[in-house]
Amino acid sequence: MRSALFAALWCLIATMSARAEVRILASSGGEVGSYLELFSVLRQSGQRVVIDGPCFSSCTLVLSTIPANRICVTRNAVLGFHSPRCVDGQGRQHAATVETRLVAATYPAAVRAWIERHGGLTSKPIFLCGRELATMFPRCS
Repeated sequence: MRSALFAALWCLIATMSARAEVRILASSGGEVGSYLELFSVLRQSGQRVVIDGPCFSSCTLVLSTIPANRICVTRNAVLGFHSPRCVDGQGRQHAATVETRLVAATYPAAVRAWIERHGGLTSKPIFLCGRELATMFPRCS
């Protein structure tokens, strides 16, 4: 499943190369490794990332992997953050304290400060959008 997702996303990126941008319209997140692979390819491609809708959970790792000067946001952009979770062999979710600290440390300083002002990364999602988001990343033109 993971390789199929990655292949589909790679095809999407490849077809967008003429515009030199990738647009995130809606992502609820998912398995971290798949997003890190995708964003690594995007980083190497030099393409700009336009956040133009919900970018939740693992999708927010785009902020950690793509240079800030290649990210812009639209009025529709919403970033949703929560703490990472580990899943055991029986499918039960557990807090991932070390991983939470590591993920938080990778976000840009302004995003880290915003997260801290809103209680830190916990299992309860917090959402960054509107004017607050626009102070951290340029509006797309």
